[in-house]
Amino acid sequence: MADRGGTRRPLRVLLDGTPLLGNRTGIGRYTASLSEQLASFPDEVDLRAVAFTLRGWRKLRTVLPHGVAARGMPVAARALRKMWVRSSFPPVGLFAGRYDVVHGTNFVLPASRRGAGVLTIHDLAFLDAPDELAPSDAELPQLVRRGAERAHVICTPTHAVADAVAERLDVDRDKIHVTPLGVDAGWFTGRPPSTRTRTRLGLPSRYLLFAGAPGPRKGLDWLLRAHAADPELPPLVFAGPGSFPRGERRHHVGYLSDGDLQRVVAGASALVLPSRDEGFGLPVLEAMACDTPVVCTDVPALREVSGGLAHLVPYGDVETLTRELRAAVEEPNAASTAATRRAHAGNFTWLRCAEATLSAYRTAAGTH
Repeated sequence: MADRGGTRRPLRVLLDGTPLLGNRTGIGRYTASLSEQLASFPDEVDLRAVAFTLRGWRKLRTVLPHGVAARGMPVAARALRKMWVRSSFPPVGLFAGRYDVVHGTNFVLPASRRGAGVLTIHDLAFLDAPDELAPSDAELPQLVRRGAERAHVICTPTHAVADAVAERLDVDRDKIHVTPLGVDAGWFTGRPPSTRTRTRLGLPSRYLLFAGAPGPRKGLDWLLRAHAADPELPPLVFAGPGSFPRGERRHHVGYLSDGDLQRVVAGASALVLPSRDEGFGLPVLEAMACDTPVVCTDVPALREVSGGLAHLVPYGDVETLTRELRAAVEEPNAASTAATRRAHAGNFTWLRCAEATLSAYRTAAGTH
């Protein structure tokens, strides 16, 4: 952007940092890594972050990268959503000050009376199964549709989601920028857990791993049936927040630190992502980065991201999932396979994600 004197100044970007608060799963990790990279472009971006929460917004400044200013909108998120479904009040600028671009990182584009809008839509699960939404997300389908109409640019993590958004939300495909997620460097040096770590976490010597939060679309019932069909398969380990199915040959290690998660993924016989649908599937690439075989559902985004290097299974096919779990466990540990997986995962970096997102900001600011 140019100021009145004609010199170029950084774009003032206001980013929704609410996903940074609390335990981070996919969207929280996306927001954290994106903000970290954007903060490294001070000549290009003057980054601020805002949290939409009544009580916790003051914590935002403690989790932001150096140099990123924190702003608070001390209104309950649910109340804001109910208001934003119907109007553009209260505008985010009322609390956050001036900006050129506001970026809704988590499906919802904040109401705004100035500046351009960029909205990230991670997937369309809220359209496929609205009955599975939590009560706090009841307005999400309306909010996303409204945001997609208002946004100057929409970001999606994959071409698969971009195509779906264009078709199902009736959005011009040229308005959508694909901004693939990245794999943190630490995954490429991930090593299996030590005996001490295994004991601390209660890990069996061999295990199949599900990493993430539970939910109806995650396919856990299907996974449990497929796993039970072969008693010779290693036990299941669930790593993530929330409540997971308990039973024989099942272990829940809870929400893990980044270091522990990398070790647990690196030590797995295979990572399993049996989701009914995904927008990206970051655990797939993280597992590949530390040479762990992957079994996942054959859906467009996972097919795109896995690059032909995962065991793909039609959703709900118990027999095939059982067979592919066995194949992954028995997969030879070839150096060439490991190198191919790591090279594929290495194509996805947070720097590329940030550069693509910055391009989206510039486009939005230029069309506003």
